[in-house]
Amino acid sequence: MKPRIIVHGGAWSISDDLMKPHLNGVRKAAGLGLNILNSGGSALDAVEQAVSYMEDNPAFDAGVGSFLNEKGFVELDAMIVDGRTLKFGSVASVRRVRNPIRLARLVMERTEFHMFVSEGAERLAERFGLGLVDPSELIVEREVERWKNLRREGKRSSYIFSTVGAVAMDSNGDLAAATSTGGLPNKMVGRVGDSPLIGCGAYADNLVGAASATGHGESTMRVLLSKLAVDLIHSTGHPKSAAEVALKIMKERTGGLGGLILIDSAGRFGYAHTTRRMALAYSKGEKIVAFISEEDRQT
Repeated sequence: MKPRIIVHGGAWSISDDLMKPHLNGVRKAAGLGLNILNSGGSALDAVEQAVSYMEDNPAFDAGVGSFLNEKGFVELDAMIVDGRTLKFGSVASVRRVRNPIRLARLVMERTEFHMFVSEGAERLAERFGLGLVDPSELIVEREVERWKNLRREGKRSSYIFSTVGAVAMDSNGDLAAATSTGGLPNKMVGRVGDSPLIGCGAYADNLVGAASATGHGESTMRVLLSKLAVDLIHSTGHPKSAAEVALKIMKERTGGLGGLILIDSAGRFGYAHTTRRMALAYSKGEKIVAFISEEDRQT
């Protein structure tokens, strides 16, 4: 099986000034993941590395540069899923972990559990030697200004979805998916969205396919978007069609917008979004194709 990877940097009305950073970011992330796959690394290694890079890139809403909550600090969620075993690890509402996707994998591989939150997750990070950072290290000036404007206007944004994700297949045919986010701008303290929830923010099953989602978290949770998309691969015949149908169902049932990336068990890619734009990159042979996808049917 030829290794392959696809990543996303969020689906929303990406502003013109952020298009280049998003494009460069997803291209680099996919390239790092592909290098791991071509060196014999696993799909889990590839998606962890791709997402970890985007967590370190302040262009995205994951790790450094994430949106601030209503109290002006960052709370992060992440999940990684192994399509071979159906195991997953996730963390939610962590404030002092620079790369929550790395902690999520440690949860999956070094504990008997699947999900840790808040202080408990941070204690686990220390126990496993990840170390903790000062919460201020995750904050960038762009998001401070956004937060100030939202607070001044008395608004809570629910339309910017810069969550990141990756899906990969390795040379053994094993699939993996990973998703990481800082959530919504000016969100309530303790709010957790879809990203760390199995079947919602991501899902992987070697027998069918794997997916990573981005979008309005509450809507994604209500339809189990990633699991829905994977389940639709058989009936629709292609992962791209599965992504389109799953998003259509979510929009019709909940009114929520979002985006999906998929790889099926045959190694075929699929992606779709119902937002204006989505940042994407995928491997094509030894090359990386990166682009900002435009959606003409947005309402």
